Parts: sequence; structure tokens; C-alpha cells
Amino acid sequence: MRPDFGLFGLHREIDRLFSEFSQSQGPNGQQLVPNIEIAETDKAIEVTAEMPGLERKDVDISLEDDTLTIRGEKKVEQGTDAGKNDKNVQHSERSYGVFLRVLQLPPGIDPSSVQATMANGVLKITIPKPAKPEPKKIEVKEAA
Repeated sequence: MRPDFGLFGLHREIDRLFSEFSQSQGPNGQQLVPNIEIAETDKAIEVTAEMPGLERKDVDISLEDDTLTIRGEKKVEQGTDAGKNDKNVQHSERSYGVFLRVLQLPPGIDPSSVQATMANGVLKITIPKPAKPEPKKIEVKEAA
């Protein structure tokens, strides 16, 4: 791995590869991709994703083979009068559909320790960092 690649340097490349078949486009060619921020503390990695208009039930998160996948779907709003939709939309710049974000994590993450919360259209995923193995001193013995 290149030194300037960073802890999450692969996520841009993975996103690009998956974008062709996994991201929906809106009516004006807009891609439905949540903006993310990745931050690090001494003990955890924090991923924050902006998902306006989505609720918890619209988002799925999985962690497999050190790969974090965030999948969601923004559905077209239905009319409120017993399922009727009597409006004729003249112009829309809103995006609907399925999106997928894939982030490569460092090895050794415990999936059971990952926590996710969502409030006001902002998803926050907290990923505790794996413990770094302590260096072990190996005693040099005299040959027999």
C-alpha cells in the first residue's frame, strides 16, 4: 500500500468500481450517493453519512471481510389520501433509488463491536479499532 494512500484510501476506488451498477440516478442525471466523513480517534473510527429524507428502516449496514457496506433506498413518496397520488409533478430535482457505499476497513475489526445510530438524516457508525499486538521480545538462548 502506498504511504499516501491512507487508512481508507481504497474506499474511493471501491466506490468508483461499484458506482456503475449500484447507484441509481435521478431524473436530471444526479447520483444518489450519501456524502460521508471518516474520522479517527485513538480508540475508534467514525463514519458519518448524510442521508436526508431517509429513516433507519431505509438503511442496511453490513461488515464482512473488513469491508463496511452501507446500502439504502430512497423511495418515491406516495400520496397521503388512502394511497392516492393526485398531483401531477411538473418539475423534480429530487433523486430516488438504491445506493451503495463500500469502505475498506483495517484488518481485525470485530463486527459485534460496531455501533450505528441515525438521527435527523445523519447516520453515524462507530467502529472500535482492533487492539494493536504488543511487540514481544524474544530471548536469544545459547546454542547447545
